[in-house]
Amino acid sequence: MTPFSPKSRIPVAVLGATGAVGQSFIRLLADHPWFDVAQLAASERSAGKRYADATRWIGGSGIPENVRDATVLPCDPAEVSAPIVFSALDAGVAGEVEAAFARAGRLVLSNAKNFRMDQDVPLVIPEVNADHLSLLEVQRSNRGWKGGIVTNANCASIMAVMPLAPLHEAFGVRRLFIATMQAVSGAGYPGVASLDILGNVIPFIGGEEGKIESEIQKMLGRRMETHIEHAPITISAHANRVAVENGHTVCLSIDFEKHVDAAAALEVLRDWKGDECARGLPSAPEHPLVVTDAPDRPQPRRDVDLGRGMTVTVGRVREDPLFDVKLVAMGHNTVRGAAGASVLNAELLVSTGQAGLA
Repeated sequence: MTPFSPKSRIPVAVLGATGAVGQSFIRLLADHPWFDVAQLAASERSAGKRYADATRWIGGSGIPENVRDATVLPCDPAEVSAPIVFSALDAGVAGEVEAAFARAGRLVLSNAKNFRMDQDVPLVIPEVNADHLSLLEVQRSNRGWKGGIVTNANCASIMAVMPLAPLHEAFGVRRLFIATMQAVSGAGYPGVASLDILGNVIPFIGGEEGKIESEIQKMLGRRMETHIEHAPITISAHANRVAVENGHTVCLSIDFEKHVDAAAALEVLRDWKGDECARGLPSAPEHPLVVTDAPDRPQPRRDVDLGRGMTVTVGRVREDPLFDVKLVAMGHNTVRGAAGASVLNAELLVSTGQAGLA
């Protein structure tokens, strides 16, 4: 299916533009066919500065020329006029600021945790639960604003849900054990101190395990009239920080409503293409999920950039002696797990006419 595309590029803004996720947004949007980065905003200490002077740019490529000389604005809807706003703000400030933009009529695509679990806020992966976007109308009615907030999940939750979605649809997931090995880029910049992470594994990421458990239930849940009925899956999560730059790896042991063997699970995973409405969008990979037969894959170093960082790689699908099936999934945490997820959500909203643009 060829999605609807706008006749002209839509101006967008990035909040938290100087941080690691904000920079990822700028890289992904630099040559976007639908969106034009018209405004950048950040904290008061950066506002008023030239973007190149306000940010410490990380990553291999340089600052895109179209934003290098832009003046950083404050995160205030009176100053930032773009109709679509990508928020890379930290949770400590995101709640108040994102709500202010939604009240001002802007469509906010948020990476922060603040609104993810609210009953009237969509928590969306386009290939998985695009129908949850219709909660926007409930949100606008409930809150009396013309704008809206759409969230993407925690980066580790996204890597887990991508293979879980087709398996849950086919067989019904009942219980799930998940252990994550999360890259240091997920902690932002400067992130974890080098002497804490080099040659080490940190078996704690604050608040992460609870987010993984609840967000998976919501994303795999059913759209009801005014809310999402969470999937009745019992989930136990362990979250670990490891000395990897990019790429979150999740190990899953899955129990289904009825016994499922590895061969049946593999067939479903290989056949899955995701919701048709997401296919052909500018940021959508040709294959949202790729299954590898290699006994030692996926590996962040070798697989993280597949599908321009938007593909999740699944491997080691095999029988589990305690549950039914176990597998390993891995994807790019700052692309599919953060900025790329928000951009894809915005593309879906525009292509389906749900962005609320005149």
